[in-house]
Amino acid sequence: MIVSVQDTGKYDRGIFAEREIQSNELIEACPAIIIEKKECKYIKKTILSNYFFIWGDDFSEAAIALGYGSLINHSYQPNARFEVNSKNRTIDFYAIETIVAGDEITINYNGEPDNMSPLWFDSIT
Repeated sequence: MIVSVQDTGKYDRGIFAEREIQSNELIEACPAIIIEKKECKYIKKTILSNYFFIWGDDFSEAAIALGYGSLINHSYQPNARFEVNSKNRTIDFYAIETIVAGDEITINYNGEPDNMSPLWFDSIT
């Protein structure tokens, strides 16, 4: 097993490396449940609004990453990144740098690892 779910101590649950993960190594290719544009308004009224990824050519759809993907926490100094893989209908997570066993895996929710735009919640990292 490459990752596990653990208590972060500050954000409830998070995803942690079970072994060293090399830079650019695929952490997980998470199958995605695609939510059509007409249905997005419904998830925005539920707890899923905190877990979906933007999807589609015009970014009007949403996707829920299965597997560990939707539990990866945000950081403005992430050690992982994600790519939307429309062809395979997955959201693929890769290490940006070597991640040491025991470290929490984080992504920048803005998409690009260096994007410092404000989020819809107050971030402490």
